[in-house]
Amino acid sequence: MSDKTTAVTAWEALFRAQVSVMRYLNAEFPTGELSLNEYDVLFNLSRQPGRQLRMKELNRHLLLTQPSVSRLVDRLVSRGLLEKSHDQDDARGVNVALTLAGFELFRTVARSHIQSIAERLGGTLSTAELETLTELCDRLRLADRK
Repeated sequence: MSDKTTAVTAWEALFRAQVSVMRYLNAEFPTGELSLNEYDVLFNLSRQPGRQLRMKELNRHLLLTQPSVSRLVDRLVSRGLLEKSHDQDDARGVNVALTLAGFELFRTVARSHIQSIAERLGGTLSTAELETLTELCDRLRLADRK
């Protein structure tokens, strides 16, 4: 167990690094087609089996409040990028699925976004450092599940 001062210093460094990287990525994000929050919804759905999730599960993957996610999903449905359906196993549940048009738009925007990420992170850290960063972040993220 580390001491409190070291933990707080590490937290401040992590938080400030995250803010700096997100500001850079927001500035570089190709906003003509999607907002960063819309992209995040499409990204999370693209990584799921069948490119779909229950709305409740989607909320757990995003850094938005449930009402904000619902409004965002409704906007993406109206644009034909997502589809909503009732969960066949639980009538109270709603499934959200990425449409083919949504997946194609996601892939188009992702190419540019990936380049920005690679420039910002890969231009600063070595491959070994990026691997260590990934390992440390995964440990921090998964610690609340114990």
